[in-house]
Amino acid sequence: MRMILAVVALCSAVASAARAAEPSPELIAYGKTLVEAGDCAGCHTADPAKPFAGGKRIDTPFGAIYAPNLTPDRDTGIGAWTDADFTRAVRTGIAPDGSNYYPAFPYPYFTRMTKDDTLAIRAYLGSLAPVASRNKPPELRWPFGYRGLMRIWNAMYFKPALFEPDQSQSAAWNRGGYLVTGLGHCGACHTPKNYFGADKQAQALSGNAVGGWFAPRLDGAARTGLKSWSVEDITEYLQSGRNAKSHAGGLMAEVVVNSTSKMSDADVRAIAIYLKSLPSSRRETIVTPPDDAEMKAGQAVYAKLCIACHEADGTGSPRIYPPLPGNALLQSVNPSSALRIMLDGAHTVTTPRAPNTGEMPPYAKQLSDDEIAAVTNYIRNSWGNAAPLVTPAQVAKARKEEP
Repeated sequence: MRMILAVVALCSAVASAARAAEPSPELIAYGKTLVEAGDCAGCHTADPAKPFAGGKRIDTPFGAIYAPNLTPDRDTGIGAWTDADFTRAVRTGIAPDGSNYYPAFPYPYFTRMTKDDTLAIRAYLGSLAPVASRNKPPELRWPFGYRGLMRIWNAMYFKPALFEPDQSQSAAWNRGGYLVTGLGHCGACHTPKNYFGADKQAQALSGNAVGGWFAPRLDGAARTGLKSWSVEDITEYLQSGRNAKSHAGGLMAEVVVNSTSKMSDADVRAIAIYLKSLPSSRRETIVTPPDDAEMKAGQAVYAKLCIACHEADGTGSPRIYPPLPGNALLQSVNPSSALRIMLDGAHTVTTPRAPNTGEMPPYAKQLSDDEIAAVTNYIRNSWGNAAPLVTPAQVAKARKEEP
């Protein structure tokens, strides 16, 4: 009898310990907010019916990588991982088997996260329904498929370090810095990269080509950055996907829908406060305006196809049809985003704060390379705008690079 009671007591203790180890609903809910802030679903969900089950193709300059399964499936996901396994993977880019992840997984940013936040994310992911989905091997050009090379890359470009608050700044500024430089990994798209895919730290958040688009400057550049935007402008853009100055498109539209529109008001405003404080990290390009013939050719196309929505003076209808004068993305040195919109058209992103839609038709079939180049040059260099000349050859290249 004593033995039976001892066994029962042991089982009860084990069960109690297991219950104590289970994450609380509050921790899981907090982890969900962090997962949304990090836009984890944006990369790790290929099939909306199987969230976080991986399989989404991520194209890089070195080839393709497929995002892995983050569901708690023990065989194909992270269900068998320990907390230490998960923390090491997220903050140092090392898998449980000791192999190195590629920095398409943004561990160089996630390293700034606290351990508590990392484990809150794990708690939320552990609450998901497990999905059996085998991870796909990368399709990288030689020699980048050798993971051992990542040890050299890490030695050169990766420095594990927590985010260090600046005591001279406000709590909101520090929260924004933590989100922008860490969990939100904004620089993964918006910071230029060197030949080996590492951030050019001296040019942080000064714009970068990604996925056939151009992620614009987030620093304080006057013409192509955020100098003319207020904290309120940035906040509205992140929450709704539009403001009186611009609309989100392409990859950024996905970020707004899946991430920033779901974040708390305090966190979005903190990001805005941090971004608004950044100085310009490099000089703006000196622009030589197009000649009169090019501007007249562009104006003719604009008058025929664009003026009905964007008006003769380019002011459009803010938050429905974006204004063109002073538009920072439109004036970027790299015209990729402007060309994508001209070729493919655009749909105004809809969010709970801004459900009304707007649409621009595609002109890839209607206009020639010369005509698209001319009208793009016209809107990039009218109403006080200034941007480098777009050539028909650039338009032809953009057609071939359709995302």
